[in-house]
Amino acid sequence: MSRIKRDALFLLSTLAVIALDQFTKELVRDNMYPGQSIPPDALVRITYVTNTGGAFGILQGQSLFILITTFVGVAAILMYYLFPPINSWLLTTALGLQFGGAIGNLIDRIRLGHVTDFFDFRVWPVFNVADSAIVTGVAVLAFFVFFIHREGAPVDTPKIGSPPE
Repeated sequence: MSRIKRDALFLLSTLAVIALDQFTKELVRDNMYPGQSIPPDALVRITYVTNTGGAFGILQGQSLFILITTFVGVAAILMYYLFPPINSWLLTTALGLQFGGAIGNLIDRIRLGHVTDFFDFRVWPVFNVADSAIVTGVAVLAFFVFFIHREGAPVDTPKIGSPPE
């Protein structure tokens, strides 16, 4: 994959996550009050909560620590993107999802002092689009590492539907 295509894919996936994340959080903040659930008694609902902790509510009130670790994580994603050991559209997309998710939540932390969460499945902590993108990016990265990239394999990800070599 050419550098221009790779950069475009990374930028597109990053910006798409940030835009969708910020748009949905703003919708929730503008149309709900904290603690409100729509519909109130459903198995799956939209619940407006604020989170001063990390992913899934861990480390509540540890804002400085979380900000520092977010900056470290963002820097690590950027370094891995800028100096990749493997040239792959799948890996680039996974990193773009993770980067966009990290930036989406970072925007909230800096601007509001907390992250807005709203997807509520009642059996899992409430989360948002950025959290979903990070988890999806990590899952895709793990899939890539364990099932696609093998030692000695070509560095470009095979095209979908291409015959095995």
